[in-house]
Amino acid sequence: MSLQTDRLFYSALRRRYDGEPSVSEMVGERVYNTSIPVPDEDLENEPVPYIIISFDGMVNQGTTKDYTFEGDDDVVTVSVEVTAKTREELYEVIHAARVAIRRYMEDDPDSEEVPESYDMSAGRVEYDAWKPCFWQTLTYRCVMQA
Repeated sequence: MSLQTDRLFYSALRRRYDGEPSVSEMVGERVYNTSIPVPDEDLENEPVPYIIISFDGMVNQGTTKDYTFEGDDDVVTVSVEVTAKTREELYEVIHAARVAIRRYMEDDPDSEEVPESYDMSAGRVEYDAWKPCFWQTLTYRCVMQA
């Protein structure tokens, strides 16, 4: 399942919990996996806010001097890029995304589909004057069963 970890993040951001708007509702259903499906010349016209989830690679863990083949765990990196019109909107969408991802992963902690553990970091807030928009990338490092 580790090679499909980005699907978990897509599902997490599209799930709706009772009484709460889903993240995808906040961004007008514009949650994309890997890329925005438009020609490059139309990319600058994509309405904001939106989210792009990317599978950024993985490395297998668990080899030792006694066992030099693949181990049982993979460390998978997934990026969640959030783009919004204003800094305040960016904060709101990122906060909702973090809560949704954490909640989704905690719903069934014994499932083989969710990470055994993960850590998250955030890059700096960027601004694109051409669009105009703000964006920030959250990077998740997930320990997954191989």
